[in-house]
Amino acid sequence: MKSLEEYNRKRDFSKTSEPSGEHTEETVDLPEGATGRFVVQEHHARSLHWDLRLEERGVLKSWAVPKGVPEHKAQKRLAVETEDHPLGYIDFEGTIPEGEYGAGRVLVWDKGYYSAVEKTNNKYYVILMGERLRGAYMIIRTKQNQWLIWKREDAT
Repeated sequence: MKSLEEYNRKRDFSKTSEPSGEHTEETVDLPEGATGRFVVQEHHARSLHWDLRLEERGVLKSWAVPKGVPEHKAQKRLAVETEDHPLGYIDFEGTIPEGEYGAGRVLVWDKGYYSAVEKTNNKYYVILMGERLRGAYMIIRTKQNQWLIWKREDAT
């Protein structure tokens, strides 16, 4: 899959237990109104950050969020777009070995489903339905790979 070329190029799968993008996952039944699945992973890499991933067109669209996905409406956070990840990453937890891209411990911090209210190349307006994160979120591109994420005022 072309969108996973960068992901696969950055990894040596003989050394890391991360899922490769070679095999696609089965179709998952989504709850009524859900567009896809999402996951937020706590990533203890060179610097602690959280990775937000939204299922879209057979891959996980991904952003690194240095201070974590906002849980309160008054918070706006930087989100740096990263390469697409394979769907198998939605359940990935483990330690990426030293010397490998993204080395460090990865833990699932939250996961669930999302509903897309609006999606363009520069904006995602989604409703997250997770264990921890619930409500409406905006993710807006501000520069090439830099985005801003916040919980909307109309969120519950």
